[in-house]
Amino acid sequence: MSTKPTTTELEWTELDQRAVDTARILAADAVQKVGNGHPGTAMSLAPAAYTLFQKVMRHDPADPDWVGRDRFVLSAGHTSLTLYTQLYLAGFGLELSDLEAFRTWGSKTPGHPEYGHTKGVETTTGPLGQGIANAVGMAMAARYERGLFDPQAPEGTSPFDHMIYAIAGDGCLQEGISHEASALAGHQKLGNLVLLWDDNHISIEGDTETAVSEDTLKRYEAYGWHVQRVEQQEDGDLDPKALFAALRAAKAETGRPSFIAARSIIAWPAPDAQGTEAAHGSALGADEVAATKRVLGFDPEKSFVVSDEVLAHTRKALDRGREAKAAWEKDFSAWRTANPERAAEFDRINANELPAGWEDVLPVFETGKDVATRAASGKVLQALGAIVPELWGGSADLAGSNNTTIDKDSSFLPVGNPLPEADPYGRTVHFGIREHAMAASMNGIALHGHTRIYGGTFLVFSDYMRNAVRLSALMHVPVTYVWTHDSVGLGEDGPTHQPVEHLASLRAIPGLNLVRPADANETVVAWREIMRRHTKVYGKGAPHGLALTRQGVPTYERNEDAAKGGYVLAEAEGGAPQVILIGTGSEVQLAVAAREALQAEGVPTRVVSMPSVEWFEEQDQAYRDGVLPPSVRARVAVEAGIGLTWHRYVGDAGRIVSLEHFGASADAKVLFREFGFTPEAVTAAARESLAAAAR
Repeated sequence: MSTKPTTTELEWTELDQRAVDTARILAADAVQKVGNGHPGTAMSLAPAAYTLFQKVMRHDPADPDWVGRDRFVLSAGHTSLTLYTQLYLAGFGLELSDLEAFRTWGSKTPGHPEYGHTKGVETTTGPLGQGIANAVGMAMAARYERGLFDPQAPEGTSPFDHMIYAIAGDGCLQEGISHEASALAGHQKLGNLVLLWDDNHISIEGDTETAVSEDTLKRYEAYGWHVQRVEQQEDGDLDPKALFAALRAAKAETGRPSFIAARSIIAWPAPDAQGTEAAHGSALGADEVAATKRVLGFDPEKSFVVSDEVLAHTRKALDRGREAKAAWEKDFSAWRTANPERAAEFDRINANELPAGWEDVLPVFETGKDVATRAASGKVLQALGAIVPELWGGSADLAGSNNTTIDKDSSFLPVGNPLPEADPYGRTVHFGIREHAMAASMNGIALHGHTRIYGGTFLVFSDYMRNAVRLSALMHVPVTYVWTHDSVGLGEDGPTHQPVEHLASLRAIPGLNLVRPADANETVVAWREIMRRHTKVYGKGAPHGLALTRQGVPTYERNEDAAKGGYVLAEAEGGAPQVILIGTGSEVQLAVAAREALQAEGVPTRVVSMPSVEWFEEQDQAYRDGVLPPSVRARVAVEAGIGLTWHRYVGDAGRIVSLEHFGASADAKVLFREFGFTPEAVTAAARESLAAAAR
């Protein structure tokens, strides 16, 4: 388990050491200037980050999005200066003024790294442990991408072979998501993944012995990882040569993910702050910063000083990057020549375009027949799978219920897995009962590029995923969540499995588009719109969540306006509508039935199906007013969940048929009757609304 460096030694010069110490001082100065932040870890981790960016990783600072690059994930996002200082030194586009503007309005150096905001930042990190799962997803995506474009190439010879490196702290490893993600990575034997643990024994409350006593290295051995321990130098600093040797050994281990434990001293070499919890999340103080500069041979009276010699030395990363990219492009060109069909597929996918004729394969469902929307979704996935090879995904051990098996004969599993359908480049992902890691790894897969990922579970378990879902929305990442069993209509499993608050709760996440189709044909339109929105035509991406029924629901004529989020499903007869009934999902049928009763009473009634509030709100005011005329104040919204979403749509005279309490264990039909989800209840609510509107 513990290894001593035996591989080629690192060339380490005085300029390298000076560059590391410069990064330390820059971190201390940046936090001191703004008055808040996390200096200590950035100081102690500087040798590790520098070794990765200057000595190990394949990247081109002039082209941060180069397809052939290695990826770096800073899971311990609070130590963002660990990354920012290396991006500055290597020439990714950050300059000294950006470090001076750390954590201030409009700067390129926010408190935690943000994807799409700063060149060289591969993912938004901050909530601890998310980055570990992102890195696992990137490693999975790299393997799947290789299977798409170059599956026959011998190991290590493909232009699609690259590494994923991540740095995690004690907090990342304490969060439960680290267990889920690390177990998944070990099971998948992701030999292209290296995780460096900054073992500094410090968290906000002090020494980690206050909360942690397990043997972390044995934990990772149990997951099936290749495990190494890097010893400190005698003075307590990280040893770059030992780190380099461990990283080389990790890269050579292609059959397992690698875990490297590096014992460090937080805020090293600050004379009084090193090893203290205060150095984790507070400025060191002017006196301590000055003292640290004296220890390292810097002028204590000057701040944000980088010598010309150091910067010229570290910016040689631009030359190395240019050379590495040129060598890669030579191999890539040879691959293109040898694989013209796959090269054409790569060009299409790299351009974020869908194959010709993809819409033609989508199913059309017969009207009048009851079909569960989860079943309809499954049919869509199987149809798309035959023509869109970059589409893949699975479920958190609920594939049979979620209908997420895109190919039952092709499971994404490593070489050596005994299942007959196992394939390292398979289409169907078995995430296991790991909803949180599933969502966060999906973010990593999408960020890696070149594939389209979906993942399923019950809607009620979206709570387990929420932090990762929030980050997918924050990053505008095009992932698709398939959430089934979307209401008390799931039946006898009872209140523990029946979502009540979840629809409204998910709609509260800015940037997440939640789609709850009324029937099988709306489900097809929803999937088609999601696929379209995840192409270059729409520009900024977004995550989507499908909320799908377990029970069968009536199938209506397909209406393309479902892609607008809300539309007139059934128009009023006998004049302009006097009342509008708004429904989603399985409750649309109740609105349709209530309309029949109201029309029989001589009340012209319109039914609006609103599968996606977010899509509807994107439409112009004229369209929205056309669907929901402001002049019609009598309105009823019906949804088998809390009514929080619907107040703004029904107004002061409107009524909401909702569920403001938990469910119960019984047959779905019984539950809907007992909880007031009936045509009669909707009709009664409409009468109340008509009376209120008339006052």
